[in-house]
Amino acid sequence: MVGRWFWRLVRQVSPGLLWKAAYLWVYKGLRAVRAFRRRQQRGELFPPFLFLSLTNACNLRCRGCWITAQGTKPQSLSAQQVDRIIQTGKQRNVYFYTLLGGEPFLYPDLQGLLGRHPDCYFQIITNGLLVDDGWARRLAALGNVTLLVSLDGLGQENDERRGQGTAKAILDCLDRLRRHRLLFGVATTVTSANFGQVTADQYVSQLIRRGALYLWYYVYRPMGPTAPPGWCLDQQQMLQFRRRLLELRRRHPILIVDTYWDAEGRAFCPAAEGLGFHIGPLGSIEPCPPLSFACEQFTDGLADFATLLESSQFLRQFQQFVHSRTRGCVILERPGELAEFLQNSAARDYSGRNMLAELTAATPQCSHHLPGQEIPEDSWFYRLLKRRLFFGLSGYG
Repeated sequence: MVGRWFWRLVRQVSPGLLWKAAYLWVYKGLRAVRAFRRRQQRGELFPPFLFLSLTNACNLRCRGCWITAQGTKPQSLSAQQVDRIIQTGKQRNVYFYTLLGGEPFLYPDLQGLLGRHPDCYFQIITNGLLVDDGWARRLAALGNVTLLVSLDGLGQENDERRGQGTAKAILDCLDRLRRHRLLFGVATTVTSANFGQVTADQYVSQLIRRGALYLWYYVYRPMGPTAPPGWCLDQQQMLQFRRRLLELRRRHPILIVDTYWDAEGRAFCPAAEGLGFHIGPLGSIEPCPPLSFACEQFTDGLADFATLLESSQFLRQFQQFVHSRTRGCVILERPGELAEFLQNSAARDYSGRNMLAELTAATPQCSHHLPGQEIPEDSWFYRLLKRRLFFGLSGYG
């Protein structure tokens, strides 16, 4: 399957875009991880990758989304904030940035941001509904972007979460990206409701036919007032999901990504390891995108983003909190203890809701930490990726 996947890359993606991905994403990603390991040895906190939520504006209202629009005017990072964060990152060999929202294509300066940093590679997580042919042509001309399009099923399974008719519109977007020979993937959140469809061979085959070159699976976390807790995976489903990942990797010429298990099948939390932190639309420096709490806020008036991040006792204490309890997800496993930790840390809630109350009232759920039931990667290719390359997999060895 590895050979067939590379053959798809060569045939489907324009050569210029492939070259930029290889240099900006893979080669610079390797350098970023090496620099990060050196910083770790010196006790520094700066990660090799960053998530930037450009805005909380969105054209959808998905169930279980952690983004809540606040007030009548959307909140957004300023162009100056984004540029200073990226310039600081470059000084530390950080050249890969995941751009989120809300919906990033509602951010007014998106094209300018991408164009001002041609030496960086950007992954944009999008619902795809605003990516028309004009945007596809602009992305192809820029060349330093991969889109990760959110899709949670081929029909009603997706629409129950994202809105009626969105599955068809998103699939049409995938066809559009394929016609423009772009390098793109699909992000699928796995719930108990869509588990059967989105882990089936037919689902993966459909995405391949529509041009997706990687499939990034996320495990559902119940966030926000409209999030059904019954969508969480139970222990048997989590084990079945892990087995299905390995089976799908053997059967299909598409890169299947997870950020949950290392090469040996042990649970893993990227935020607890310091691999990537999240910058919210108000400049809040948070452990990860779903956890909208911070003690530090980067604003236009502050001069040094690196000092603000690296001096964060909150982020260091969060890592210690996770390490002392689980290798998995504390949001799922220990919501009450997490709420107590956040309260004791005097962290500010940037969610726009009362997320502290949500965590306090939440019922503990199963996460991907399944001690004694680890299933190692059985492919040399994925073992290599999880130890050396690729964002979301780097440094898992």
